[in-house]
Amino acid sequence: MTQSSIKDHGRDHGLDTLRSLAILSVILFHVNAYHGEGTLPDLLVPVARLGWMGVDLFFVLSGYLIGSQLFRPYLAGEHPGPWSFYRNRLFRVLPAYFVVLALYYVFPAWSEDPGHMAPLWEYVTFTFNLFVDYSVYQAFSHVWSLCVEEHFYLLLPLIVLAMMRKPSFKKTAALLAGLVLFGICIRAYFLFHVLQPLDNADHSFGVAYIERIYYPTYSRVDGLLAGVTLALIKTFRPVWWNALARRGHTLLCVGAALVGLAIYLFKDRWESVDGAAAVGVAIGFPLLALGLGMLVASSLSFNGWLRFKVPGATLIATLAYSLYLTQKEVIHLVDLCFPAIANAGMVPWLALYAACSLAVAAALYLCVERPFLILRDRRTTSN
Repeated sequence: MTQSSIKDHGRDHGLDTLRSLAILSVILFHVNAYHGEGTLPDLLVPVARLGWMGVDLFFVLSGYLIGSQLFRPYLAGEHPGPWSFYRNRLFRVLPAYFVVLALYYVFPAWSEDPGHMAPLWEYVTFTFNLFVDYSVYQAFSHVWSLCVEEHFYLLLPLIVLAMMRKPSFKKTAALLAGLVLFGICIRAYFLFHVLQPLDNADHSFGVAYIERIYYPTYSRVDGLLAGVTLALIKTFRPVWWNALARRGHTLLCVGAALVGLAIYLFKDRWESVDGAAAVGVAIGFPLLALGLGMLVASSLSFNGWLRFKVPGATLIATLAYSLYLTQKEVIHLVDLCFPAIANAGMVPWLALYAACSLAVAAALYLCVERPFLILRDRRTTSN
């Protein structure tokens, strides 16, 4: 396969493959959670159980893409301010998000958990992941990861602006390591001071785990940092990057092994706060981020298997944001509107759900996302 067939029209096909895998795994995870264990075909069950890791893959991809976008101008001697970046992110994220949010309030049947919306201000300010009472409010709960990314979009340009005044490899490495260590420490603190006391008192710690560890931005930046690190290496250390890019197969194997180790550490996270599960709470997320970061690097390499174009991946990757915003709601709507299909078995249900989900996502993309992206690009060109 020629290089032009691996990358054309400015797209990295390996990234499209990983993005499509991320969204499909997240969707299967939510389908499995919504319909209950044992309902999906056996072949899909392992993917569904681990599908939550697709969010961490999204974080790595976002860190790499956004980091590359912010770092690239410095190679040309430019020192851009953050405002154009913020404007572009607003055009990219907010229109589709607010349309979906409005549907929750205008059409109550749209909600996958009617009557259990968090206060509107938590959605509007992207603070749902910091303040939600998960025992009560679970509608549109998947927005928690978008909140993490919005905080990342807000802070990273300011950090880059400050760090690039006097660029220093040591300071950058120390900052990245310090943020990873902070995440480990704060997760360990909540493990010992919140989760373990609940477990010792025979109380469920699942809600506390979600509210204190899984959702908050301060404990979930590892994937974003892994992606930013890749962007830093590719932009400012091309010799290092070329050395990595020649080892695509090695990166794939080592990354898969690290992800496998993270899976082992996370396997009892809902049942135990001791042993391997405790280690997973503390260091599982940076370990998972490192493994996924290697998979992303492999997808960008000269010889990795992940770099090839996969049929359909570009379409799924293009619709990924709209799919993410609407996937749980469509699960509910398919059950509501087609009860006979829902009772006929999971294979026909999955086929109908796939068609409906793609149709809804395509409508959101074509009617909302794409027009605002075109408007964004016109404003960027005119400036």
